[in-house]
Amino acid sequence: MPLNRRRFMATTVVSTVTSAAASGILSRRSAYSQDAAAESSTGPLETFVPTRQITHGPKFHWFGYYDKNEFDPSGRFVLANEVSFEGRAPLTNDEISVGYVDTKQDDTWVPIGTSRAWGWQQGCMLQWIGNDGREVLWNDRDGDRFVCRIYNLQTQQTRIIDRPIYTISSDGRTGLSLNFSRLDNLRPGYGYEGLTDGNVGKHAPADDGIWRVDLQTGKSELVFSNADAAAIPWPDGSTHPKAWHYFNHLLLNPSGTRFIFLHRYRPGFDPKTFNFEGNFITRMFTVGIDGSDPSILDPSGFTSHFIWKDDQTATMWTKPTGLPQGFYQMTDQSADFRRVGETKMLVNGHNTYLPAPYDDWILNDSYPDSKTSRQTVYLYHPPTDRRVELGHFPSPKSYRGEWRCDTHPRASVAGHTIAIDSPHSMGRQVHLLDIRELLAKLA
Repeated sequence: MPLNRRRFMATTVVSTVTSAAASGILSRRSAYSQDAAAESSTGPLETFVPTRQITHGPKFHWFGYYDKNEFDPSGRFVLANEVSFEGRAPLTNDEISVGYVDTKQDDTWVPIGTSRAWGWQQGCMLQWIGNDGREVLWNDRDGDRFVCRIYNLQTQQTRIIDRPIYTISSDGRTGLSLNFSRLDNLRPGYGYEGLTDGNVGKHAPADDGIWRVDLQTGKSELVFSNADAAAIPWPDGSTHPKAWHYFNHLLLNPSGTRFIFLHRYRPGFDPKTFNFEGNFITRMFTVGIDGSDPSILDPSGFTSHFIWKDDQTATMWTKPTGLPQGFYQMTDQSADFRRVGETKMLVNGHNTYLPAPYDDWILNDSYPDSKTSRQTVYLYHPPTDRRVELGHFPSPKSYRGEWRCDTHPRASVAGHTIAIDSPHSMGRQVHLLDIRELLAKLA
């Protein structure tokens, strides 16, 4: 069987992982717990709003990315992934549990399924579907394919969609899919281990890319290919036909009419050894849900985290030509953009907007501070240039690289509660921050 990136790497690291596990390096009482060594390498935990941990050991829990619905509409059920180890990349047969915490029943953990298609940054794309709180979606590996599983809380039945899902529309009817094996090869930590990319030797395959999926029927259609993106010139007129092209970070706008994605390429990649050369180069596209009217929203090459503010505008961390890096708001299918918060109080983090009526507030975080190794979660108000910190969360230095634990703050549907992932208490766990009283004071 042809190798994929992790299967190749596993041939050289499996003995190291095995001996590490035997010696307790990957155990709960390891460098990933909050022992004296970890405490001495970080600043103290500080919280400025009521905060509580809702998942507990001996296993570890986290949700993942910041742009998906972790809370059901009532705010009672909070989704999470559960895993028995930390400190290394997932291998082919590493399985996690998926479930939710019932916050009205003593934070009881309720498992609903398992997954063998996951990564540390985005989990298995676990999320609520639509607005009724009835169904939950996540990705899994089923034989020689990646799939999506949809669980109904009322019937307790699970159905399968034949493609893994990256993002879904707000009404829960449409999903977008991509090649998670290719993503795993070219952007370790964001794709899935276990299957070989059939187009591994192709620079920009025309028969693969972004797929639109009907979440009711399972029908899928290729709407924008790697070749489509690669053929569209960069600002200097180049197309880089010998580079290795791929997609990441898909996100539908609120009405589901257009979607954002990052088109990236690497100058060099060896499909035999899975080694690549240099950093990836990025540009941000928007495309109609049917693949029509592609538009380069940010050609700078510096696009990082982003979120839709409404159907026409998106806020992202970037560095337009001749301007300083920061958050900018860009208008879809136009050259219009403006700086959001011309202040040093904003840093590149995982940004969203709180839901209405608080939607003039940005929810954001930071990476671990170089001196204190703490991650900060905060609110920022662009109209008044006001920053309100919610907490400083220690992140032991063993949490770096592919298995880092970013806080990825996520707001509840009502906006009164924030969930974060943090490793400050005996390994990564999910914590809730209550900002109801804070919002009342800020109104």
